[in-house]
Amino acid sequence: METTEGAGVACGADEPGLRFGCASFNQDSTSLALGTKTGYKLFSLSMVESLDCIHESAETPDVYIVERLFSSSLVVVVSAAMPQRMNIYHFKKGTEICNYSYPNNILAVKLNRQRLVVCLEDSIYIHNIKDMKLLKTLLNTPSNPSGLCALSINHSNSYLAYPGSTTIGEIIVYDANSLSTVTMIPAHDSPLAALAFNASATKVASASERGTVIRVFSVSEGLRLFEFRRGMKRYVNISSLSFSHDGQFLCASSNTETVHIFKLEQLGPSGADDAATWTAYVGKMFSAASNYLPAQVTGMMSQDRAFATVHLLSSGQRNVCTLVTIQKFPRLLVATADGQLFIYNVDPQDGGECKLAHKHRVFGVDDNKEEGTEPDGSQVTGEAQSFPSYAETAALPAAGPVTVTLTGYSEDGGTKKGEVIPEHEFAAGPVCLDDENEFPPINSCRDGTEGGQGRRS
Repeated sequence: METTEGAGVACGADEPGLRFGCASFNQDSTSLALGTKTGYKLFSLSMVESLDCIHESAETPDVYIVERLFSSSLVVVVSAAMPQRMNIYHFKKGTEICNYSYPNNILAVKLNRQRLVVCLEDSIYIHNIKDMKLLKTLLNTPSNPSGLCALSINHSNSYLAYPGSTTIGEIIVYDANSLSTVTMIPAHDSPLAALAFNASATKVASASERGTVIRVFSVSEGLRLFEFRRGMKRYVNISSLSFSHDGQFLCASSNTETVHIFKLEQLGPSGADDAATWTAYVGKMFSAASNYLPAQVTGMMSQDRAFATVHLLSSGQRNVCTLVTIQKFPRLLVATADGQLFIYNVDPQDGGECKLAHKHRVFGVDDNKEEGTEPDGSQVTGEAQSFPSYAETAALPAAGPVTVTLTGYSEDGGTKKGEVIPEHEFAAGPVCLDDENEFPPINSCRDGTEGGQGRRS
């Protein structure tokens, strides 16, 4: 299964869950989720030398999708044993919030503070994450066997990007809040392989199946702002694209041993708005120039090479990369589907070759090994710790849904203290997302329409 977006999912087998599972970063890259043959694990990414396992579930086999909502207790899991069903859990209480079933296998799930998006091969389902109501089904979308899609994390601009063609690299940008199409961007001559939004949802990056060129477009106008050349020697399968939180850098990983970091130059002297305006002007200039200059000339005018690179210890393993600040320094993180996390130091001024700061072996060949050190000096993390299982912590009612009261949900994505939403039937008993960083609370799980079917546990 192909990976989907920048801080997306890396799967370790052509068929979901048949070998290793998956690896995914949450929306702000503060935690790592790993799916395994026996369940899933969640790790905190606050330190370089240590990797703290904050939750482990061993009740679901062959997990090939696991997505956590920011730093909340909401986690979505899809298993190869039931690939048409999405389960949503409150992992800190060990309870299932609800589950939904779909007509075909689930290929990707994306979350932000407003929406939950489920991607099938020929359709996309958009849910309201506050109550899991199905808001829209995009039927008969172009065949998308890899489940390629991207959902912006910005709470006010909830944009969804997905392929608009099976033969060329068209990007459809859809507004998941207003439920309307924003634009179609003709990005590449060959089909899309990777997509990612920046944090403010003003830019979208893309790569094609050829894997030689990465382009960045403005979301509002669809203008090409940047073009980066990954390499000309061979075609590669780009598995992950991810912007840094400040939008100044873009990283790309593939099935080769090299991870590239590109720099989006700030051309405006008086801030991001000026930079965006100037960049849009330059994009228009090159678009106009392309009408009368040879293609190879206009291409060279707008392309750039990698600002920094990383050479992985091995190649061929599916991975997902992200750029994040840990302990006040910029880092490149690369997680592989066979249970490894590589942390590299990035020089934001001079770039160049990034040095390996730490390597964590989370699971893999020595999955049952006590915590220790591998021959290459990497740390085996989390295996000696014991965590309560789903069965041990769940307190499900004997029959039927029950009535609960949940705290309210504010427009900016946080929880309003003291505000109460009227009582609703809740899927799996009293589950209250009430810790400080939780968002949003779940009101109820309803039956889906237009093909999606919700189930009350």
